[in-house]
Amino acid sequence: MFDDKLNLKSAGILASALALLVSAPWELSLRARPSGDSGPPATRTDNVIDDYHGVQVADPYRWLEDQQSPETRAWIDAQNKYTDSLLDAWPQKEELKRQVSGLLKIDAIGMPREQNGRAFFTKRAADQDQAVLCVRKSAGGEDEVLLDPNSLSADHSTSVLLKGVSEDGTLIAYGLRHGGEDEVAIHLMDVDRRADLADVLPKARYFTISIQPDKSGLYYAVGGRTPRVYHHTMGADPAKDEMVFGEGLGAEVIVFAELSDGGRYLILHVVHGSSADQTEIYAQDLRSGGPIKPVVTGIAARFFGQVGGDTLFVDTNWNAPHNRILAIDLRNPARDKWKEIVPEDASVLEATQLAGGKIIAVYSKNASSLVRVFEAQGKRLRDVPLPGIGTVDIGGRWASDQAFYGYSSFHVPLLIQQYDVATGSQKLWAQEKVPIHSDRFEVKQVWFNSKDGTRVPMFILGQKGMKLDGSRPTLVTGYGGFNDIESPEFSPLGALWVENGGVYVVVTLRGGGEFGEDWHRAGMLGKKQNVFDDFISAAEWLIQNHYTQPAHRAIAGASNAGLLVGAALTQRPDLYRAVLCLYPLLDMLRYENFLAGQYWVTEYGTAKNPDQFKYLAAYSPYHNVKPGVKYPAVLLVSGDGDTRVAPLHARKMTALLQASTGSDRPILLHYDTQAGHSAGIPVSKQIDQMTDEAGFLFWQLQMKVAP
Repeated sequence: MFDDKLNLKSAGILASALALLVSAPWELSLRARPSGDSGPPATRTDNVIDDYHGVQVADPYRWLEDQQSPETRAWIDAQNKYTDSLLDAWPQKEELKRQVSGLLKIDAIGMPREQNGRAFFTKRAADQDQAVLCVRKSAGGEDEVLLDPNSLSADHSTSVLLKGVSEDGTLIAYGLRHGGEDEVAIHLMDVDRRADLADVLPKARYFTISIQPDKSGLYYAVGGRTPRVYHHTMGADPAKDEMVFGEGLGAEVIVFAELSDGGRYLILHVVHGSSADQTEIYAQDLRSGGPIKPVVTGIAARFFGQVGGDTLFVDTNWNAPHNRILAIDLRNPARDKWKEIVPEDASVLEATQLAGGKIIAVYSKNASSLVRVFEAQGKRLRDVPLPGIGTVDIGGRWASDQAFYGYSSFHVPLLIQQYDVATGSQKLWAQEKVPIHSDRFEVKQVWFNSKDGTRVPMFILGQKGMKLDGSRPTLVTGYGGFNDIESPEFSPLGALWVENGGVYVVVTLRGGGEFGEDWHRAGMLGKKQNVFDDFISAAEWLIQNHYTQPAHRAIAGASNAGLLVGAALTQRPDLYRAVLCLYPLLDMLRYENFLAGQYWVTEYGTAKNPDQFKYLAAYSPYHNVKPGVKYPAVLLVSGDGDTRVAPLHARKMTALLQASTGSDRPILLHYDTQAGHSAGIPVSKQIDQMTDEAGFLFWQLQMKVAP
């Protein structure tokens, strides 16, 4: 059972927490101004009061939720002008931009998808803004460009994603995306003729697209307020596509639809909430023309399955907090016929991929990837040797011996290996080269005690032989949510930070999946405060062990990690000099009312529930800003292109912090009309954004850009 009630030391703490919610921020005086700074633009307030279970909660910046109102747009423009005036004045900006350009203007490549001996992938040359879609038709063959999105928009804001490939490799489905939006429009291309079909699926959030083997049609799953699965017949009007599954499903679920190799089975997943505490699986035998039948229903656990032959191989946490693999015969899927073929292990099963008639399993051991290969019956065949601690991503197909895996670590840019499942041999397929002195870097993992005594690890990246005298500029980040496993992977910002003498830290917070479902549940719902306590305890450990002091420390996080740094900012403002808060969730009483918010209720809870309201109110960053507190410098980043986490969180928090802080440190908003959660921002704009974000941190921590 989840503990969804606030754990309070005394009733007085609750009273104090709720009292903060009814303070009137519109009565606060503006903060002291730094020398030469006229201060942020004025922001008007409204007397908006909400009643939550008898508690009156003020929301003076509710008007900023209206993203398209002329007043909001004028406010955004004024905030951007103010932010630019300060960030552009930093004297080392151009020097830093040259370093950032060197890190991002590289030849980059994406993971390939192989079908019928053809490898499909995206790659970007160092002088290109957007990656192009390519095919390599044979081993050692030339890379042929299928689509170059750089020619599709003057500002290079349009990007391309590979969404599906036919079994014979002659037809692809690709998505065109504008800016950082999640939504794409789907196009179909005849690969050999380099010609688009007339069929275009309208702009939406597509989770899966599966082309039928005979290319007569495709199945696709869309998300949003009404998640559904449709079938499209080639040449038909998409507006008349048949809905095949999902009637009655709401925004709190996601559906996936995938065809097995050969196209016999259509497998449907229904994921209830972002925590996936309950996943249903349905199957349809398309060869026999039978109905869609339930395979897994009525079990409060995660199940994700892939088809090999007539068997559904399922990785699940059902009665296995570290996950295990089951085999289900789709011809007789009764529960009493399910077989456990790979039992739970001390390491956490992170993901599985079928390839070459075998099972490739990626495990997380102390938050670092390891890879094992199993026979279809579950016998462990071999381990895949990796270069070191890092993160692995696997791609493959049941019917092909050729698999690919990507590997990176904090100081190792992405390399892609082609792996022969039958023999275990591998060869380098592609490698990104970034101009950093990785031989000077070292990574270590340390453990510390959190507030409640729980042992928590974190990774520390720095230069070899650095002196620990408490003066190291230190950038700390983490995630801590949604069962996500944060293993070491390459970060341009982390590399930039260490190249300039800093220390980069990633904390393995509760709420993630690094140590199984128990670790996840220890940081969700009513236990979310554990995540913030872990992060704060990590900051204290870094002080005690002479890495840094608050004046030399910054924290950064995006999305759920934006909530993390928002909570750290409001709970312990004394521990940080600067905060970089990107695309964040910050108003935890209203988050579910916007965009994908309903899907996260299983992770966070809802203010509609009186018990859950109490703990949400106790940590919601927007509702815990106090007048007169000397807050660190803060740069909030969001934009219209974020169609996942509503940008209103960043807008409202900016206004409230600017009105409340008692320090002379700047509270800034960087708001871009195209930036968002998804990839797709052109490299030229990525360079500008990273320069501003890193430059803000360098400026506040008084770091010097290394020559």
